[in-house]
Amino acid sequence: QVQLVESGGGLVQAGGSLRLSCAASGRTFRNYGMGWFRQAPGKEREFVAAINYSGGFTNYAESVKGRFVISRDNAKNTVYLQMNSLKPEDTAVYYCAADPNNGYFVEAYYWGQGTQVTVSS
Repeated sequence: QVQLVESGGGLVQAGGSLRLSCAASGRTFRNYGMGWFRQAPGKEREFVAAINYSGGFTNYAESVKGRFVISRDNAKNTVYLQMNSLKPEDTAVYYCAADPNNGYFVEAYYWGQGTQVTVSS
């Protein structure tokens, strides 16, 4: 069982920045692929970013590419999402996800509880 706890959400003005954190349980976190997803009101959950076990490979949704950066600290069992140049359309609940079966994120097997990000215009 993997437990994920997100933090760092909040209210920010357009153009601002936030950094989300996701703390994971499990002694083998360093082997997990990790991802971030988001869900806006009335919309389906969508992929935002993913990172492989070592942090050497990342990929992003087109809508956030160049503005968001995913990273991880395996010593702290934590994955981050640095969000810059935020837009009102980035407003959503952001979820952390873990794929303990693959070093490269393939499928979300575990989810965090989510953290709200609200971007005002």
